[in-house]
Order: sequence, then structure tokens, then C-alpha cells
Amino acid sequence: MPTKNIAGKDIQVNEEGFMTNPAEWTKEIAAEIAKEEGISELSEMHWKVIDFCRANAESTGAVPTLRTITTGSGVSTKEVFALFPKGPAKKVARISGLGKPEGCV
Repeated sequence: MPTKNIAGKDIQVNEEGFMTNPAEWTKEIAAEIAKEEGISELSEMHWKVIDFCRANAESTGAVPTLRTITTGSGVSTKEVFALFPKGPAKKVARISGLGKPEGCV
């Protein structure tokens, strides 16, 4: 399995760059991946979505879909698209250290 150095740590990733072991994730890694995704700084609202996604994935065993994110986090679809532009479910999954969401191309 390929590895990538993110925030000074060698992290296991798949061929699309998604982390394969969520236990390796840290907030520092999230900030670095966010920068790669074009998000220069993670706001309190970003963290609300990220924290929800990590907790939801841990309890369900699945990466949350956009609908799950918006209904569960209390952040509207419009806000999620503003926070994570151009493919929010995929971006938030990468930044959250989770796999690629089902149904994402």
C-alpha cells in the first residue's frame, strides 16, 4: 500500500489519496490535506462538519454521504458546498481521514 508524508508523518493512502487507516489521522494532518484541497484555514464550521463525519463513520462503519452530513451536522447543503467547494462529500472525507464516500465518482 502506498504511503504519503503528511504533516511530517508517513500515512497509508490508497491510489486516490484517501487515508486507509483513520486511526493515523490527526488535526495537523487534516489541516495539511485541507491546504492540498485549496482550503487555507479550517474554521470552527469546518471542524463541526469534520468532527461529525469522524464520529458518524466510527459509529456506523461507513463514510457519511452528503445528505447524512447535512442532516446530522446541522450545516446546510449550501454551507457545506461553501466550506468544501467542488465535491464536498469527497473533500470532507479526505480531510477527515476517511475513505471515499459511496456513490462518489
